[in-house]
Amino acid sequence: MAASCSVRKHVVLTGPPGIGKTTLVKKIVEKLVSGGVAVQGFYTTEVRQTGRRIGFDVVTVDGKTGSLSRVSEGSLHPGIQEYRVGQYKVDVTSFEKTALPVLVPKEDRDLICVIDEIGKMELFSDKFKEAVKKLFNSRNLRILATIPVAKGRPLAFVEEIRTRKDIQLHVISRENRESLVDDIVAVLVSPCT
Repeated sequence: MAASCSVRKHVVLTGPPGIGKTTLVKKIVEKLVSGGVAVQGFYTTEVRQTGRRIGFDVVTVDGKTGSLSRVSEGSLHPGIQEYRVGQYKVDVTSFEKTALPVLVPKEDRDLICVIDEIGKMELFSDKFKEAVKKLFNSRNLRILATIPVAKGRPLAFVEEIRTRKDIQLHVISRENRESLVDDIVAVLVSPCT
């Protein structure tokens, strides 16, 4: 990758919940890292208890884990504004503590930044939105991100990402999810044109 790209090539994945976006992200990251490429960022995982989903965690590429959301009746952090998505209370404090440090653009080196996902829960954090904007506008990095499928009233911030001129948008399906790994890796490591 060239450090002074005038054209950025970011890859954004979308598709319905459960289609395999995070699994695909993990496979791409594994291939990039094994090839010696600098990667930082995070992905989200389901948290299950006795077979039932009770929330989501954010996991950094280097293995740090923090809570993103939990099914909860009580307050997660008394005195702090709480946000809810369906049955889940979003833990903005924990999310920011885990995710924001790995979303700082590294101006001194080429980098691929992973953001899984730019979704409704994550977007309750204004600091997250600011960090994502900075990353997409940084000249010396590439981004691998996931966004939800638009349903109902689309999220304005997600639509800004979806309509950027410097992204390749891939709609993930059961038919294409296995065959995309090598193609996406090639885009992310190719020199700027």
